[in-house]
Amino acid sequence: MTAHDGTHASAHGRASSGPGASAVNLVLADAYPIFLEAMAQVFNSEPGFRVLACCQTENELLHAVRGHRPNLVVLDLDLPESGMAALRQVGAEREPPRVVVMAARLDEHEMFEAMRLGARGILLKTMTRHLLIQCARKVNAGDLWFERVSMAKAVQHLLREQAATRQMGTVLTHRELEIVRLVAAGRATRDIAGQIGVAEGTVKVHLHHVYEKLGVKGRLELTLYARDQGLFSPLVYQSARRTPA
Repeated sequence: MTAHDGTHASAHGRASSGPGASAVNLVLADAYPIFLEAMAQVFNSEPGFRVLACCQTENELLHAVRGHRPNLVVLDLDLPESGMAALRQVGAEREPPRVVVMAARLDEHEMFEAMRLGARGILLKTMTRHLLIQCARKVNAGDLWFERVSMAKAVQHLLREQAATRQMGTVLTHRELEIVRLVAAGRATRDIAGQIGVAEGTVKVHLHHVYEKLGVKGRLELTLYARDQGLFSPLVYQSARRTPA
């Protein structure tokens, strides 16, 4: 744990960028050119780092990741369209780099989503240059680094979701629980059917059984029930609505 602002936990991974180690090859992605240039200068002035590309969009980031095969990506969550979508895409690569995400502000839902999508480090933009470098070194070495306060809230949310899933799992089947999550995400019956590979009529039958088991009437009550039970992180499923099934 750092003295003030972050936590880190050991995990297996690449060698660190300490003395004698090879350079940490970086790709940076940020919505604002001035901040992107400043961040590149910070890393290039530090021993053991080499900035390979600076990107302002998700497409530029994916092109750079595929072309350069960096050790580490530092990604701004305020990237145009969706920084979370960019994080998901980077994580889907055959040999994904480790990722540190940065944000001007961060709530527990955003942190929870970033963790689920594979972020190994999460840092607020209000942190110092020293902590940015320290976070990058730790994550490159295979450690985890998360901003302390948001991390505690995210873990609480994760535990609440897991408890709710276990509780509802005693009432609903796995398929019914899956449909509840998709309904709570605002997905239409046709979209749900396409995503889980069944007919629309089958989805409607499952929903009828869910309504009876939970004692709710319709999609709105079901969505409110799922949220009250902590069954999903709103930002996770906002992103899901933007992603084709």
